[in-house]
Amino acid sequence: MIPPGARVWIALGHTDMRKGMQGLALLVQQGLKRNPHGGDLFVFRGRAGSLIKIIWHDGIGMSLYAKRLEKGRFVWPSATEGTVSLTPSQLACLLEGIDWRNPQYTWRPQSAG
Repeated sequence: MIPPGARVWIALGHTDMRKGMQGLALLVQQGLKRNPHGGDLFVFRGRAGSLIKIIWHDGIGMSLYAKRLEKGRFVWPSATEGTVSLTPSQLACLLEGIDWRNPQYTWRPQSAG
């Protein structure tokens, strides 16, 4: 669960997935010009596209979350620099391998009329 008030940032381009918490935090600070200890979540994707890592500082310590898809790739913006902000719902889609930019509903409510 994403804490209230926390923002989710995707680091565009590809990241060296050998990096751990400290290396990713340094990348946030120097490359993205953001505070890695500010309570936001930062999402990174490797070159192959099947592995992501997320770092988050909760005010007490840094956490690292990693997920590898068995099949397919994580949907990622084509830009190579900067960040993209996601909503918690978009992050949930991303983690499930769903195209978070345009999720398709399988059912739409019909207006009562």
